[in-house]
Amino acid sequence: MAIAGQIVLFKFPQTDLSVGKLRPALLIKLLSNGYDDCLVCMISTKTGQEIPGLDDIISPNHSDFVQTGLKSESVVRVSRLAVVSEKILLGNIGEISSQRLEQIKRNLATWIIAN
Repeated sequence: MAIAGQIVLFKFPQTDLSVGKLRPALLIKLLSNGYDDCLVCMISTKTGQEIPGLDDIISPNHSDFVQTGLKSESVVRVSRLAVVSEKILLGNIGEISSQRLEQIKRNLATWIIAN
């Protein structure tokens, strides 16, 4: 069962809806719509593309890095959201701390309200 805060693997869709490549994504929230859908955001190693105040960098020197299962410094691209069925998730590699998850949710809420 998927849990908010997990880092999962799946083929994140491209913005033109073409099939994307297998990559990690952060499971932000399970949706209570009766369809086992999840709100996820992409994770990338291209850390120069983050939006300050919205996206989140996870570095090897952070206390929760080891538990993420990520191999190198990565950016949680909160600006790249998708709602997907839990059925297409190919497993999880780790998780972020509950504090980081709550900060990411606050960043997202603030960004939506401000823009």
